[in-house]
Amino acid sequence: MVQKNMEISYEAKLADRAEALKDFFGGDDKEATSVEKLELLDQFESLMIKYRAAVREVTTKLEVLNDELSSFAERNPIEGIQSRIKRPYSIAKKLKARGLPVAVESIQKNLNDVAGIRVICPFISDIYDVADMLLSQEDVLLIEKKDYIEKPKENGYRSLHLIVEIPIFLSKGKENMRVEIQIRTVAMDFWASLEHKIYYKFEGHAPDYLEEELKACADMVDMLDAKMFSLNEEIMKINQDEMEAETAAEAQAELLAAAAAEKEK
Repeated sequence: MVQKNMEISYEAKLADRAEALKDFFGGDDKEATSVEKLELLDQFESLMIKYRAAVREVTTKLEVLNDELSSFAERNPIEGIQSRIKRPYSIAKKLKARGLPVAVESIQKNLNDVAGIRVICPFISDIYDVADMLLSQEDVLLIEKKDYIEKPKENGYRSLHLIVEIPIFLSKGKENMRVEIQIRTVAMDFWASLEHKIYYKFEGHAPDYLEEELKACADMVDMLDAKMFSLNEEIMKINQDEMEAETAAEAQAELLAAAAAEKEK
């Protein structure tokens, strides 16, 4: 059974290598794989290992922040963390669209979003708090910031985008890698998922009425985020008032007990 699973895993790995070879370096399944192409494939896979390492580094930083903050708060500032590495086909397509050579050396030099992380937060304030805490770490270098919450895209898309550079440590030493981080609320993420489906369903040319409906939904998402934040602030204020009232009551009880003890003397 173990041997069979190992064989299946090996076959899956070969299939992935064949897909990468076909999508990124060209050719078809019937062509013989040259030594040159195999060397290029090895270079490609080595680069993908570095991107995966960079994703793990950033993900760990975010998880540690979430653990620390949730230990003394009543909620987590991060609801979820998702990550992905672009597929070979997507990388090649983006390089071609920019008029760049489809080559391994072009990837790290020209693309900042091969490694991507999506962070889902409960409230808009959490987005900026998490971003500030991550960027304050001395080994995290901010390369680019795009605030689509403050200035949404025309279609209504909202999210905070960061391109950061972080060190990864390999057997041959340290190397700096870039990662794109998208931070958004649960509502923003729900909207973006629907927009993504519509975009690919109609290959970027959705009917006007759908785009109008989607934009209207984006406005509703904005209002929902604002309303949920307001409700949360009210809840926190009530909790704070209750704690202060309880503290005051305990202090009053202590004073009365002290006064009663004094009279008995």
